[in-house]
Amino acid sequence: MLSTLPNILTVTRILAIPVVVGLFFLPYPYGHWAPFAVFTYAAITDFFDGYLARAWNQQSAFGRMFDPIADKLLVAAVLLMLVGFERLGGLHILPAAVILCREILVSGLREVLAEARVGLPVSLLAKWKTTLQILALGFLMVGTAGPDFGPLSTLQIGIWGLWGAALLTLITGFDYLIAGLRHIREMDAP
Repeated sequence: MLSTLPNILTVTRILAIPVVVGLFFLPYPYGHWAPFAVFTYAAITDFFDGYLARAWNQQSAFGRMFDPIADKLLVAAVLLMLVGFERLGGLHILPAAVILCREILVSGLREVLAEARVGLPVSLLAKWKTTLQILALGFLMVGTAGPDFGPLSTLQIGIWGLWGAALLTLITGFDYLIAGLRHIREMDAP
C-alpha cells in the first residue's frame, strides 16, 4: 500500500497538515513563514506524487483515494487558519467559502459516481485553479510578513489570487456538477 514513493508523498502531505496548523501559533513573523514553508513542501509533493505515479506506472487505489483527500484537507485547514487568525476577513471570506463548498460538492459527486464505477477526471482548468489557489494561499500565509511587489503587497496578491481561484472554482465546479448530474440521471434511468 505505502510501498511506492507517490503514496509516501501523499501520506507525508497529510501528516504536514497538523504541522502547518500548529506553526500558525508561532509569534510574528515565524507564524507566517514557518507554516508557509511546510505548506510549500506539501504543495510540491502534491505535484510530484501524481506525476511520479503516472511516470513510473505506480498509480494505485490508495493514491486515487487519498491524494484528493490530502489536497482538500490541506486547503481547508489553511483557509480556516487564515480566517481564525484574522489574516482573511470581511468580504474576502466569500472566495474561501466558495472554494470549500466546491470541494465538498466535487467530493460528493465523486463518491456517488464511484459506486457506478464512473470517473470524474480532472480538467486542465481545474489544474490551473489548483495552481492559482495554492499560490494565493501561500501569499496569504506570508501576508504582512512578506515583501511588497511593486505597488502590491504580499497580502494584496494573495487576496486577488484567492478571488481568481474562486472564480475558476465556480466554473470548474459547475462543469463537474453538470457532468456528474448527467451520469446520475443515467444511473437513475429506468
